[in-house]
Amino acid sequence: MIPLDPNTILVMATLMAFAMSGVLYSAHLNFPREIKGLRDWALALILLVAGAVIFGVHGKSNILLLCSNIVMTWGLGLMLIGTEKFYQLRPSWNLFHAVWLIIVFGLGYWLWVQPNFHSRVAIASLLVFILHARGIYVVFKYGNRHFSTVLFGTLMAIDAMMVMARGILALTKGIDVNLMDTGMFASLYLATAHFMVLLMSVGFMMMCTRRLQTTLERRSTLDPLTEVLNRRGFADIYAKELALMRRESSCMTMLNIDVDYFKRINDGYGHAVGDRVLVDVAQMISKALRKSDHVARFGGEEFVVLLPDTGVERALHIAGRIQDTLREPRPAIPLYTVSIGVACQSSADESLDGILVRADKALYCAKERGRDRVEVAQDSVTPLRTVARA
Repeated sequence: MIPLDPNTILVMATLMAFAMSGVLYSAHLNFPREIKGLRDWALALILLVAGAVIFGVHGKSNILLLCSNIVMTWGLGLMLIGTEKFYQLRPSWNLFHAVWLIIVFGLGYWLWVQPNFHSRVAIASLLVFILHARGIYVVFKYGNRHFSTVLFGTLMAIDAMMVMARGILALTKGIDVNLMDTGMFASLYLATAHFMVLLMSVGFMMMCTRRLQTTLERRSTLDPLTEVLNRRGFADIYAKELALMRRESSCMTMLNIDVDYFKRINDGYGHAVGDRVLVDVAQMISKALRKSDHVARFGGEEFVVLLPDTGVERALHIAGRIQDTLREPRPAIPLYTVSIGVACQSSADESLDGILVRADKALYCAKERGRDRVEVAQDSVTPLRTVARA
């Protein structure tokens, strides 16, 4: 088998890494808020490319050799920083700077003060292994068990073991680990190492793509202002709860909530304050609910709450708690009240539109009777009950 020329491998890997950096940076420009760490990974690949180029042309220049190691260490460090940002962790800048400074002084010492090739390889391998070890820890501690996450962490672990193996071989001096030779070890190591960097970039991009898909799916079911469910998200939740209600022969109750005199708030305080009121309504309702309950904004100042496995009596208690919570004064929020219509569903044959119409009629009744009230739909499964609020 004819060994590959290391310089040829470097050129091929350089071109592929440069192209991948463009892909990552393009994704960063399109989704800067949704996905963190893309820019760091794009810059990391550029630095690795630059380091590989410097390494390939350094010849017998120790200064260029040191520069290539520093630049490539920066690239590997930014891979770690980008991964930590992806998981919304505090970047390990102290580790980043410590590693490359040790590279400067350690390699400098074994280049000029006491030249020792094997010691240089060993210390560089150990430091790169430390960066990878931190990245592996982050991925498997904070990442989910999705295929893309496992693949990315596994690739990083393989690369870490390769780097450490070269360091151990350098210490034992059993094999020539000089990457500028044209032997079998240099060819295989360079080809595998650069290929692993590209694979890790692809693995990171797969994780980003999945994160983006999840984010977009979540956005499609949430109201952008209040970040509670929108109509589409509520309909999906209702279908699941209806199926559960059918299996368990239970009931569920709907609350239709509307802010009283909301137009006065907009006209008197401005639409910015009106938006803050809507956000406040969503937050306060959510705090008053159980984890199993669901709240949605149906447009304007109208909110709908779904209470699974809940009858009218319990629903009235929750409605009263919501009103009491909203009456409490809060900074930068004008005082306001809400009216609530309650409709209980005990038959799985009733549609979402049907129970919404009944809850809406009860809400209209609360508005007609003076607002700041809770009214129960007349055709609910229990007799009519009204909870008046002063």
